[in-house]
Amino acid sequence: MPVWGWIIIVVVAIAIVALIARQISTTRRSSHLRDRFGPEYDRVAGATGSKRDAESQLEEREERRDQLGIRSLPEASRDRYREWWRTVQAQFVDDPRGAIRAADDLIQAVMAERGYPVEDFEQRAADLSVDHPDLVQNYRKGHRLAETSRDNGASTEDLRQAMTHYRALFDELVEPVAGSRAA
Repeated sequence: MPVWGWIIIVVVAIAIVALIARQISTTRRSSHLRDRFGPEYDRVAGATGSKRDAESQLEEREERRDQLGIRSLPEASRDRYREWWRTVQAQFVDDPRGAIRAADDLIQAVMAERGYPVEDFEQRAADLSVDHPDLVQNYRKGHRLAETSRDNGASTEDLRQAMTHYRALFDELVEPVAGSRAA
């Protein structure tokens, strides 16, 4: 066989190995993001209509999250927020709509002290999805119900569900971050 024949075989073999390596890398990337983001992965993929775009967005979220410097709450803050939550929960009996607004404000206060930016809800939810992918759906539902309640469009059952969603997220947010010291 002539030398150029061997060169073609080597080039084709290298191209095949490169394609296989790329496929393995892409599969690992997808698997990592699916494991990390859980249901949020599917939500973003459905919203973007493209697995590649969704994965790029989720990787950007990870990078942004790494820049934020999220920290645990000091014990005194955890105690103060737990007391605030008890007040909000008690308020629900007499003023469900007001309690939902207060719960939304409380979640934002906890997030802000932990280091999450809180200016924009969608960005807040995206940042939160990196650390709490299973709860961010609850946060979105709770926030949506809180918004509906501001227009007097939510039933008491809707408000109860919003409160339950907020409670699940609140419980996670006040817990110490694994491997982190309180600020």
